[in-house]
Amino acid sequence: MPQDTDPITPPGARHRLVDVPGARIHLVEQGTGPLVLLVHGFPELWSSWRHQLPALAAAGYRAVAVDVRGYGRSSAPGDVAAYRIGAHVRDNVAVVRALGEESAVIVGHDWGSTIATGSALLRPDVFTAVGMLGVPYAPRGGPRPSEVFAAIGGDEEFYVGHFQEPGRAEAEIERDVRGWLAGFYATLAGDTGPQQGEASVFFVPEGGRMADRFVARRPSWLTDVELDFVAAEFERTGFTGALNRYRSMDRDWEDLADFDGAPVVQPSLFVAGERDASLAWLAGAVEAFPRTLPGLVSSHLVEGCGHWVQQERPDEVNRLLLAWLASLDGAAPPDPQDTRERADRS
Repeated sequence: MPQDTDPITPPGARHRLVDVPGARIHLVEQGTGPLVLLVHGFPELWSSWRHQLPALAAAGYRAVAVDVRGYGRSSAPGDVAAYRIGAHVRDNVAVVRALGEESAVIVGHDWGSTIATGSALLRPDVFTAVGMLGVPYAPRGGPRPSEVFAAIGGDEEFYVGHFQEPGRAEAEIERDVRGWLAGFYATLAGDTGPQQGEASVFFVPEGGRMADRFVARRPSWLTDVELDFVAAEFERTGFTGALNRYRSMDRDWEDLADFDGAPVVQPSLFVAGERDASLAWLAGAVEAFPRTLPGLVSSHLVEGCGHWVQQERPDEVNRLLLAWLASLDGAAPPDPQDTRERADRS
């Protein structure tokens, strides 16, 4: 298991492995108080929350960032069916219980946002509020997801379809894990993403690779040490576990048939980068918030920010998270400067 003194782990945070049904989940926790469970997206790790852990802890919360099953130090089952939404929800419930808690606020980014809203939808008794970063809640409905995404690309292949065939995307990514990650992060970042006239990375030309459309620029918010840490974990695990979440979308659609069109009613928060390219095809989900998220407290677009919102703009995201969390208890939000000073001292 990684050491608590590695260059990524915030001072005062600690690593744990906890048992969940048929697997183990690795997590990093910091602070005491009400539990806030943080769920990362693709292709990331618990470390995508490295800026939020100390800020939440300093504000009086028990912040816990997991490695989702298939990632990092968590178990990676071989069966694609082991990555359907119900399995992730059971993992999250088991983590809450293993930490000795009965309930938690859950916050997710990218695929983690979908896992977070699925957890809130299926287990409202455990997850009392939900925060979504980057990806809005979209209820189950309409055709199968594979049919929807197959129709998006036109003459080119939408990246979700590109990820479906086992081994195909792995062959591209794993030939140069660090280089692929660097390019993917840069291409979806606000400060380095495609400029006018540059093709979208989300569409893959016939016979081509996603990496063919990566930008060569380097994000200002990602250090070599941080990139090396994530790349080393994926070099060790490979990408199959991570990609299996994409390969489970139709299974989710089948499993959630009883929740067709169902809203998530708990208090919620949405934060996304104004330059997040994924919002182009998710705009309808945002427009539907009055119906799909009746408990929405606030929704924010961070100017000039791309997809990796909590890493690109950690101070702003921390401020929004803390204000929302305080609103759940009817308390005044903590002063951001005071929170930063306490985090620095922890």
